[in-house]
Amino acid sequence: MEFGLVELSRLQFAMTAMYHFLFVPLTLGLSIIVAIMETVYVMTGRPIWRQMTKFWGTLFGINFVLGVATGITMEFQFGMNWSYYSHYVGDIFGAPLAIEGLMAFFLEATFVGLFFFGWDKLSKTAHLIVAWLVAIGSNFSALWILIANGWMQNPIGSEFNPDTMRMEMTNFFEVVFNEVAQAKFVHTVSAGYVTASVFVLGVSAWYLLKGRHTELARRSIAIAAAFGLASAFSVVILGDESGYSATHTQKMKLAAIEGMWETQDAPASFTLVGIPDTEARETHYAIHIPYVMGLIGTRSLTDEIPGVDQLVAEAGEKIRSGIVAYDALMTIREQRDATPAEVRATFEEHSGDLGFAMLLKRYVDDPRLATEAQITEAANDTVPSVGPLFWSFRLMVGLGFSFIAVMLYFFFRTAFKGMNYPRWALRLAVIIIPAPWIAAELGWFVSEFGRQPWTVDGVLPTALSVSQLSIADLLITLAGFMIFYTVLFIVEMGLMLKYIKKGPYMDVAETDTWTERHTQRLRADDGKGPFSETPAE
Repeated sequence: MEFGLVELSRLQFAMTAMYHFLFVPLTLGLSIIVAIMETVYVMTGRPIWRQMTKFWGTLFGINFVLGVATGITMEFQFGMNWSYYSHYVGDIFGAPLAIEGLMAFFLEATFVGLFFFGWDKLSKTAHLIVAWLVAIGSNFSALWILIANGWMQNPIGSEFNPDTMRMEMTNFFEVVFNEVAQAKFVHTVSAGYVTASVFVLGVSAWYLLKGRHTELARRSIAIAAAFGLASAFSVVILGDESGYSATHTQKMKLAAIEGMWETQDAPASFTLVGIPDTEARETHYAIHIPYVMGLIGTRSLTDEIPGVDQLVAEAGEKIRSGIVAYDALMTIREQRDATPAEVRATFEEHSGDLGFAMLLKRYVDDPRLATEAQITEAANDTVPSVGPLFWSFRLMVGLGFSFIAVMLYFFFRTAFKGMNYPRWALRLAVIIIPAPWIAAELGWFVSEFGRQPWTVDGVLPTALSVSQLSIADLLITLAGFMIFYTVLFIVEMGLMLKYIKKGPYMDVAETDTWTERHTQRLRADDGKGPFSETPAE
C-alpha cells in the first residue's frame, strides 16, 4: 500500500485514537465500580470497603490523568490534519465536543479532586455523592463524544447550505438523539464496564494466587463478577441493537462485515466463518446459520438485507444524481442571488447525493466531466476492505461471549461456592486481563474502518477532508506522537504495576482496629456471602 497524504493522515489519527482508547474504557468502568464500593462502605460502615474504594480509586486516578493527556491531542488534530473537514462540518461536529468540554469534563475534573482530597473533609454521604458525580461525569464525556461520532456515521439533523458551502445544523435534538449515537454510547460504556470488571477480577485473582490482601481480593471479585456479568450481557444485547441500526443507516458497512456480496432471500443467514474474496466477490468455505442475520438486521422474516453488489449499483445511481446536484451548485456559486429558482429547486432535489459526486474528485477535478468508467470506479470505492472487517467483527464477538462465560463462572463460585476459586480459574483471570482492550480496539476498527471511504457517511469523502500538509510534516508529527504516546503508555503501565504490587496499603490499621472491635459479632456471622467479613470455607 502506498502511503500518501490521506493515508498518513488516517494512520496518524488512527494511532492517536487507538492509544487514547487504551485508557478510556478502564476509566468508564472503574469510576462505576469505585462508586459501588463506596456505596457499600457507607451502607455497612466496614473500613475494608473504604480501603477497597481508595485502592481501586488510586488506579482509576492514574488511568484518568493519562487518558486526559492522550485525549487532548486528538481534538487538535481536527484543525491540524483535517482542516477541510473542520471547515465543512465544524458547526455540527464541534457542538457536542464543546458541550463535552464545558459540561462533562469540567464536572468530572472538579469532582475528581474532591474525591481524592476530600476523604477527611467531607462526610461519608457527601463523599459518596462526589464518587457518583465522578462516575456520571466520566460517562457524560463519552456520551457527547459518541454523539459527535454518531453524527459522522448517520448525519441527520443537518443539511448543506449552497450559499455558505458548508453543512449546517437544522435540528439539535435529532443530532443528540441520533439512533446510531445512542446505540454506540450504551454499547461503548458497557464495553468499558466489562474492561474494568476483567481488570479488577484479574488483579484480585493475582492477589489470591500470591496469598496477599485476600479479604480485599475476594470482595473485589464479588463486585467484578456481578457487575461484569450484567455488563457482558449488555454488550452483546446492545451490539445487536447496533446491527439493527446499521441495516438502515450504514448498509454497506453491514454487508461488508457479513461478507454478503449478493442480496439473499429474506431472512438472510449469518456467516459464521468464511474467507472473503474481494476480487471474486465471493466468500469461500462459508458456514451459514440460517435466518440469524435477517432477525438481527431487520427484526423480521420478510425484509431483505441488500448485498454489496446491489449497494454498489445504488451508489452508481447516487453518483449520477450527485453530478446533477454538483452542476446546480456550480451555477449557484457563479450567479449567487441571481440564480434561477428552477436551478435551486434542482439542487434541493438532488442535494442529498452531492457527497457521492465528490467521490469522483479522486479521478477528475470536475465531476461533471467524469466518464462511465470513472463513475463505476467511484461506486466500487464505496466498498470498504471486506476481509479485515469480516474477521475483526467475528473476533470481537467471540471475545464478547467469552467474557460472559468467565463472569458467569466467577459469579457462580462467588454466590454458591463460598467465594472459593480454583487456581486454574484465578490464573485464567490474570491471563485474560488484556482481552477486553483487544475487543474494544477491534470494535472501533470495525466502526471507523467500515465507514470508509467517508469521513461523514454519504456526505464528505475522506480523501477531501485532509489538510494540505507535506509528507515530511506528517511523518515528523507521526513519529513524534508515537514516541510521546509510547512514553505515556510505559508511564501508565509502570505506575499501575507499582501500585498493584504495593497493594491496598491505605487504612490497613483502621481496618484491623475495626475487625478487633467487632470480633464477637463476626464470630456469630455465618461467614457466607460476598459482604461478610470472612468467606465460607
